[in-house]
Amino acid sequence: MIERAAILLAQKGLQGASFSEVLEASGAPRGSLYHHFPGGKDELVLAAVALAGERAIAALEQLEGRAADEVAKAFLQLWRLVLERSNFGAGCAVAAVTVATDAPELVARASETFRSWRDRLARLLAEGGIPEERAPGIAVTLISASEGAVILARAEKSFEPFDLVAAEELARIRAAMR
Repeated sequence: MIERAAILLAQKGLQGASFSEVLEASGAPRGSLYHHFPGGKDELVLAAVALAGERAIAALEQLEGRAADEVAKAFLQLWRLVLERSNFGAGCAVAAVTVATDAPELVARASETFRSWRDRLARLLAEGGIPEERAPGIAVTLISASEGAVILARAEKSFEPFDLVAAEELARIRAAMR
């Protein structure tokens, strides 16, 4: 159920992802939803955001020891694959929750998730040749640019905006490397 919720958030956003769709997609009986998530939809969304965050961190962990431009290229490729596999139908579940909720707990979880991505990316970039004092800013810019590029690509149903942003980010990172 958590995995299906994360996918539906990435595809339809917070308001578009319903309990019924999660149950249908997961094949779980209705009673199991309230058994596992007595706090309702918000509790399920918290778990889905946590899962999306953990998956991104796991992917970043695979980049340990690579040059900064390779880290950035791999990070961008993760988002390009989301677009490709979903035929421009999915984006970032964490961003979807961030822009659509005013629930403090959901905003806090999204914030924690983005912060963990920023911190891990900054460490990888610094280890890969970016000056340590610049790595946090470059990491947050890379995440922001990726999120925006995904939105533009989805809207245009084209890789062109994504690929343009990716090329600029990679050029910027290569120029910043020691």
